[in-house]
Amino acid sequence: MIVTIIRKELSMLFISPLAWILLALIQLVLTWVFLVRLDAFLEIQSQLMQIANPPGITEIIISPMFAMAAIILLMVTPLLSMRLLAEERRNHTLTLLISAPVSMTDIVLGKFLGLMVFFLAVISLIVALSISLRLGGALDFGLLLSNTLGLFLVTACFSALGLYISSLTAQPVIAAIGTLGVLLGLWMINLAASETDGWLQYFSLLKHFEQFNQGLIDTLSIAYFILFIVTFLVLTIRRLDGERLHG
Repeated sequence: MIVTIIRKELSMLFISPLAWILLALIQLVLTWVFLVRLDAFLEIQSQLMQIANPPGITEIIISPMFAMAAIILLMVTPLLSMRLLAEERRNHTLTLLISAPVSMTDIVLGKFLGLMVFFLAVISLIVALSISLRLGGALDFGLLLSNTLGLFLVTACFSALGLYISSLTAQPVIAAIGTLGVLLGLWMINLAASETDGWLQYFSLLKHFEQFNQGLIDTLSIAYFILFIVTFLVLTIRRLDGERLHG
């Protein structure tokens, strides 16, 4: 049943021109960042050769591109997650969905994974762009893997949060604004955490992503991401269960 819901979500997503427009814009912006960083690397390449252990193309080009991708996906996620449940409620199809002989877990996971398949396509394009540098130099595949894993996990956190907020309203626009507001709040926590080494940094999504962006696969950050994802998925399931119980 989860596979059926995933297919339905993907078909609904790609029927809309919004998904294609966002996919094109994301790729356009990241390609521009890629070319700017590549140009900067070529300009300083002769100077880097004089250093004992100079940073390579992965550190100078790929890591900044993944960092920019995390910010872009933070902005894009509310536009994609807003319709997952809010639109179902607005169109009065959510009642039919939750009254069907399907578990709430299947519904929530199907919608979450459907959105994640889209983001996997985005991340795959970023990885393909990175691997293209293999034609002209050596890549640090460990750093590339770390960035890929980190971007996947932080995007899953954005999606789980967006899905939960979408379950709270019947207006997709309100869901988008609410999700964006919370994500921007988490970004502000990241900026505040950058100024201190205190406890605040442990609550910052992007601060944990920075570990992966630097090539550090930190088990604490992985545990934080998984806990964040599971928490909001469970909250969404409980929200829909409450609606089913109260008719």
